[in-house]
Parts: sequence; C-alpha cells; structure tokens
Amino acid sequence: MTIRIFIKILSLPLLCLAMAGCTPPAVSCPPAEGVALQVLGSGGPIADDDRASSGYIVWVDGESRILIDAGGGTFLRFGEAGATFAALDFIGLSHFHTDHSADFPALIKSGNFSDRERSLSIAGPDGEGAFPGLKDFLQSMLGEDHGAYAYLSAFLDGTSSTPMLTPREIPRGETMIVYTSEDLNIDAMRVPHGIVPAAAFRVRTAEQTFVFATDQNGADPAFVEFAKDADVLVMHMVVPQNVKGVGRRLHAPPSVIGEIAADAAPGKLVLSHFMARSLADLEQNVSLVRERYTGDVVLAEDLACVLP
Repeated sequence: MTIRIFIKILSLPLLCLAMAGCTPPAVSCPPAEGVALQVLGSGGPIADDDRASSGYIVWVDGESRILIDAGGGTFLRFGEAGATFAALDFIGLSHFHTDHSADFPALIKSGNFSDRERSLSIAGPDGEGAFPGLKDFLQSMLGEDHGAYAYLSAFLDGTSSTPMLTPREIPRGETMIVYTSEDLNIDAMRVPHGIVPAAAFRVRTAEQTFVFATDQNGADPAFVEFAKDADVLVMHMVVPQNVKGVGRRLHAPPSVIGEIAADAAPGKLVLSHFMARSLADLEQNVSLVRERYTGDVVLAEDLACVLP
C-alpha cells in the first residue's frame, strides 16, 4: 500500500524530472504527420498499480498502424488513444502470458464493428514445450471447433466479409521479416524468456526504427545487433537488481538493461512494464541503467507518447 500511494502522489514524469538524463514522455499522440510510439500499457500482471499490462501503438501520419502486445487493460487504452481497428496493418504478440495477450480477443471482436475487409497480419512465436505457438493460440481463442470464442472464427477463414488474420510464427534461431509494405518493414527474432517462447520486434519506417525488446532475460547477444542504433528502444524493467530464481530467468535486471542499451546505442531508451517490485526503488534502478547507458531515458506511463 505504501508503494502504491507514493507512486500515485509522485508520478513518474515528476520523478523523471528529478533524475539526470531522464526525459519525460511527450504530452499527446498522435502527431498529424510523422511517426510516434504510444504506450497503451506500462504495467505488469498484477492489478495494483493503476496501469494496463503491456501494449504499444506505432502511429504513422496520424494512423494507428502497428500494435505490439495486447495485455489486460490495453483494449480500453486502445480506444482512449483514438486508435482504430480499421487502421491496423500489423499485430505482434511477443508471447502468450496474459499480461501480453489477454485483451487480444476483445480487440479482434471490435473488428466486427469496423468497415475493414482487408486481411490483418499478425505474428508471434512458434510453440515449445507446454506453450502454444501463435497458430495454436489463435485456434484456442477463435477456432470454429473448440475455440473459446468460436463465434469469431470468421477471422481465421475470412468468411462473412470479416477481415482474415494472416499469422506468421517466429522460430528460434533466426531473424525473419513478418510484415512489409511500401512504407513499413517489420522483422522479429526470438528472445530468451525462461522456458517461455517469446519474440522481439523491430519496426522500420522510412526514417525511424523502433525496437521492442519485450520480456527477456538479456542473455542472447544477438539481440544487441538486432536493436543496434534504433531511434527508440523499449525495454521492460520488471524486476529489481537483486532478483533471483524464476524472476531472473525470465527478466533482465536494471544493470543488464543498461548494458544492452549501451551496446545497442538507441537514440532513446523507454523503460516500461513496471511492477511494484521494480517501482519500489525506481530511482536506484534507473541509476543502474544510467551508469551504463548515457542517452535519453523515458519512463513509460499509460497513454504516454514518445517521439523519436
């Protein structure tokens, strides 16, 4: 309770202003022209911090073209941001923990009320062990025979003038293009998140690059090259420095986040996906990042807008 009250009184933008090298997020999205990142959810899987779970929009010339993750609460934030299902070109689901995918069915259902007919690209990791791949996840949610929301199965076969989802699974050990158009190129790679299959995404527009590290423990050096020289790198600061056990196998502590950012050298580093355990000593955790990475650091808030 003490942590929650402190955070509500001293918001992250105010705390950010008190930290050297920390940049508060921009005030509003989307810009009428150009590219921007908007945070839909900056929180984790526990409903104790007034934050939605993980989710991000990339706006291009005022259109909500890309959605990365759809954790709990992001459906509401999607509407609050003024984003539309009809404008989406791509959805990337990093993995199938609820704080990254729980609002996906609600978002898809909203497509029934749009005039969209063109297909929608979606990408996520392939399956491994007890965890499903993207295609199995979609079947479990929307499949005609046994899906939890079988009444939405038209999104998998494109019947009834419903926009069809076109899935691509991301295998371990390679970087692959998951979406391309005249003005967008999106590729993805698998990242280590304990035993959970997970993927990071790189979004390239004509002039800017956004990289979403998503949930990972920072153990794969290939990610540094993947994120190299991005204009904006989003990394999840879920755990404190002294984390051990499962938490460390799943997530990178602040010092590792700082080392990755220092080597990748993005223009801006956005820290997000906070939980009470990482917010409890936020200033120290950010300082550990800043000891290694000397560029701009942005502390994410729900609906915050970040310009490259």
